Amino acid sequence: MSIALVPTVLYSGMMGVVVSGLVRTFSTPKHKQTAYLSGLLILLLIHIIGELYIYSGVYQYAPAIAGFQLPVRMLMGPALYFYACMAMYPATKHSVKSYLTVLLGPIAVILSMIPFMFSITPEQKLALADPITRDPDLWQIAISMCLFTAVAFIVFTFAYLIATFRLHAKHRNQLMEKYSAIEQRAMDWLRVILILWGLVWFFYAANYAATFIGVKFFALDTLLPLFEFLVLVSFTHLALKQLELGASEEVIRLTVQEREAVLPDEKMQEIAVKLTDAMTGKQLYKEEDLSLNRLSAVISVSENYISETLSQFMKTNFFQFVNRYRVEEAKDLLANTDMLVSSIAYEVGFKSKSTFNSAFKKIVGVTPTGFRKPG
Repeated sequence: MSIALVPTVLYSGMMGVVVSGLVRTFSTPKHKQTAYLSGLLILLLIHIIGELYIYSGVYQYAPAIAGFQLPVRMLMGPALYFYACMAMYPATKHSVKSYLTVLLGPIAVILSMIPFMFSITPEQKLALADPITRDPDLWQIAISMCLFTAVAFIVFTFAYLIATFRLHAKHRNQLMEKYSAIEQRAMDWLRVILILWGLVWFFYAANYAATFIGVKFFALDTLLPLFEFLVLVSFTHLALKQLELGASEEVIRLTVQEREAVLPDEKMQEIAVKLTDAMTGKQLYKEEDLSLNRLSAVISVSENYISETLSQFMKTNFFQFVNRYRVEEAKDLLANTDMLVSSIAYEVGFKSKSTFNSAFKKIVGVTPTGFRKPG
C-alpha cells in the first residue's frame, strides 16, 4: 500500500486540532455561535478524513466509497458564512430559503457523481488509480466528475466567501457608528482568515482537478497540506478565543438602512456644537471605551440624532469623529514632549499602540514615529 507520508502526518495533525476544538465547543455555554462553529468543525473533519482516505492509501481497501466527501465539502463555505453571521449578529434568524439554497451545491455534486458511483464497480474504481489498468471510457467519466466538482466547489464556496467579506465590512461600519474602540468587537482576524481559506480552497480544487487531467504539482502535495494545517490551527484558535469573549454588548441588526436626514440644519448645528464641546471641553475622547450611548447620556441628545448629525452634517461617523480628536492631541504631544509613543497612545484614549499607529497614519499620512520632530 502506497502512503504519502508527509500529507498523511499533516492531515492527522489537522484531525487532532479539529477534534480538540470540537471538545472545547462542547464544553462551552450553548448558543448559536457555538453551534455553528461546531458544525463548521465537523465539516472540516469530514474533509480531513477524505484527504486521509487518499493520502494514507486506505482507498485501496474501500474503493466503493471513493468521493464520499465531495458533496460535504460544498457545505464548508456556507458553514463559514453562517458561523460569521452568528458571531457578528447573534440575534439573526435565517429564512428556510437561505438554508435550502445551501443544499443546491451538494445536490449538484451528487447528481454529477451518479454515473461514477453506480456505473463503475469498486474494482474498476481501484483500477482507475493506475494508468496501466484503467479503462479509458470509465476514466473519462471520472475526469468529468472531478472537473465538475472542482469548478462547482470553487464557484459555490467563493460566492459564500464574498458574502462573508461583505457581511464583515457591514458589521465593521456599523460598529464605527457606535464605538470609538472596535478592535475586539470587529473580528478583524476573520478577514485575514477568509483570504487564507480562499487561497487554500482555490489551490486545493485546482490541484485536485489538475491531477485528473494528468498535470501533477508535486510540491503542492506537501506545501498545500502544510499551508492548510497552519490556517486551520489559526482559525480554530481565534474562533475559540472569540467564543470566550461572549456575546457582544449590543446586537446590531442586519436591517439597519442608510440614514436619511430628517433633522433641520439648525438642529444639527446645535448638536454639532454640543459634540465639539464634549470633545474639547470635557475631553471625552480620552475614555478608552467611549461609546455613542455614553456620549448621548453626557450631552442629553438621542443616539439617533447624534448619528444623523455626524453622518449628514459633519460627514463622518462616531469612530472617526472621536479618533480625530485623539490624533490631534497626539500630534501635539509628539511635537512638544518626550513621551514614549506607546504612552501617548494610551494618554489620548487608544487601547493599543497598533490601533493608534493605524489611526494616526490614516489621518495624518505618516506614522507617529515619522511625525515626531527629530531631537
